[in-house]
Amino acid sequence: MKVIFDTKSLYYLPQYLPVHNELSKQGISTIFVFYEGVHDAIIKQLALENGLSSMWVKDEDGAIGFYEEECADWVFFANTFPYLDRLHQCSKSAQLGHGIGPKASYYSKSKRSMSVRFVEGSYRKNRLVSMFPDDEFVDVGFCKMDPILNGELSKGDLLDKYGLDRKRPTILYAPTFYPSSIERFPKKWPADFKEYNVIIKPHYFSITKKLYRKQRSLLNKWAGFENVYLAKTEDYSLLPFLEVSDVLVSDASSALFEFALLNKPVIWCDFLKLRWNYRGIFSYKFKRRMDQDYGDYAQVAVHAKKYKELKLLVEQQLENPKQLESVRLELSEKLAGKLDGRSSVRIVEYLIDNA
Repeated sequence: MKVIFDTKSLYYLPQYLPVHNELSKQGISTIFVFYEGVHDAIIKQLALENGLSSMWVKDEDGAIGFYEEECADWVFFANTFPYLDRLHQCSKSAQLGHGIGPKASYYSKSKRSMSVRFVEGSYRKNRLVSMFPDDEFVDVGFCKMDPILNGELSKGDLLDKYGLDRKRPTILYAPTFYPSSIERFPKKWPADFKEYNVIIKPHYFSITKKLYRKQRSLLNKWAGFENVYLAKTEDYSLLPFLEVSDVLVSDASSALFEFALLNKPVIWCDFLKLRWNYRGIFSYKFKRRMDQDYGDYAQVAVHAKKYKELKLLVEQQLENPKQLESVRLELSEKLAGKLDGRSSVRIVEYLIDNA
């Protein structure tokens, strides 16, 4: 059996790698298809470090040409793909989303049918089945979290790696790219949290897309503070930062919910930078971008309506980390399904049984 992972963006890797590792245990060969871009050298090094067999293509036209040549049993995608009809002449397709956030795109990416989509929990599966009744959806849980749930990461070693103080509590600030809170933070905000380690893990688009160059300027300023570690491009996985951090600060990001799955306190920033065409009479665009469950999901965190409220909320959540524990535990099944560290095992079992 042969399996290919269509890796159009580097941040798909944390979702793919647990499945790849399980396939390797079964002696099943894999190929990662990367798309040429600005960080090719970094990605090639990461592929080497992770022992990944890889192929490089320029675009989706190049990708489908390679897939037709290989005729693998399965090709994984984290998003949509325009040439599924051609692919299905020789291979089956599997969709494995890269996040569990509140954006409506979680559901809309299934508008083009794949052979199967692996999903996180019965709630999400049932919603997708109601929207796309003729498609195949399989509830496997959230495989991205398997390495943490299986104890594969060491907090102390990671803090040392990032040059952070083991004696300080650690704040993880992990904003999304849009709509984002980045532009609403003061230029010297890390100084307000000098008694904490501060890890800043922006979305991949914030550090790669020209549209977000103002965000990069702020991020680089914050990186100059002695208590700050700014994640680099090669820090593609959020998992190590989830493991070492005591409290998370974010906005409408999947990171917020992933942290909550570990039953750790989260603070949701409601102060977002919205483009003019998302404000006022155009606010419907923001609402349309978010999923219908946005309001329910928001209960998993305490909310900072403005930056000035953040310091006190951080202190309160660290003093009383179990304040919203019952809500987090109640929503974990709805957000991610089974959290037993065996999601990737279930995926591989399905692949083998349905090859």
